[in-house]
Amino acid sequence: MSEPSRRMCKIVLRIFSQLLWLAALVIALSGIFLLINFKHCRLFFKDESIILPALLAVVAALFLLAAGIAGCCASQKESPCLQGIFVYFLIIVFCLEATAAALSYINVEKMGSELAPFERVFHHYNGSSKDPDTQAVDFLQKELHCCGVHGFQDWQTSPWFNESGHTRVPLSCCNSTFTNCTGSVDQPELLFTKGCQGKLEDVLSFILHLILWSSVGAAGIQVVGLVSVSVLMKESPLQEYRILDRDPFS
Repeated sequence: MSEPSRRMCKIVLRIFSQLLWLAALVIALSGIFLLINFKHCRLFFKDESIILPALLAVVAALFLLAAGIAGCCASQKESPCLQGIFVYFLIIVFCLEATAAALSYINVEKMGSELAPFERVFHHYNGSSKDPDTQAVDFLQKELHCCGVHGFQDWQTSPWFNESGHTRVPLSCCNSTFTNCTGSVDQPELLFTKGCQGKLEDVLSFILHLILWSSVGAAGIQVVGLVSVSVLMKESPLQEYRILDRDPFS
């Protein structure tokens, strides 16, 4: 291989190694965002399987970061060791990304069944700030700007609504743009209109799709990096070995 071609391979490797850092940032933020949402909304999930793609994404991002560092170093130095480390890191990341992407797709498809306890948590709402169900519902309604499971009308069949005098829904249902909102069902225009289950499904679906497609994009970057380092490894000069002289003292 000519020197200009070899130099071009090094430049490509350096550029795509730096792109791995960008991919690692996107994947890591996607995983962390899903973990944060799960932390506050875990009562609404049937089990904890939905966080597996997030955990794998965070681990994959760490290996991507390390791979980017190894790739940049390998583009500067003619080191078979660094080139080998870069390849091994990318293989590990490929496995992690493929698993995370597959689990993300599976979780998107079964989102409805994952949120099976949704109505139970709303049913157990009692208005106490120390109650876990109440905390989860109020947080969800404030953060997602929603009210009830499918709409504010769902509260009219809840035990808490009956105990409150059949007149109002929780204050977390109030649209924050209206300071005079008291949660009264007689003023529905002051309340959030959309249900929380649909909103949470949309948020989770977006995050899972982000993990899925960012993993696919990162895999494309990794392929270019692998091709570049493979060319450099193929054209690396072989190490010269020689037989050592016999020990004169033997």
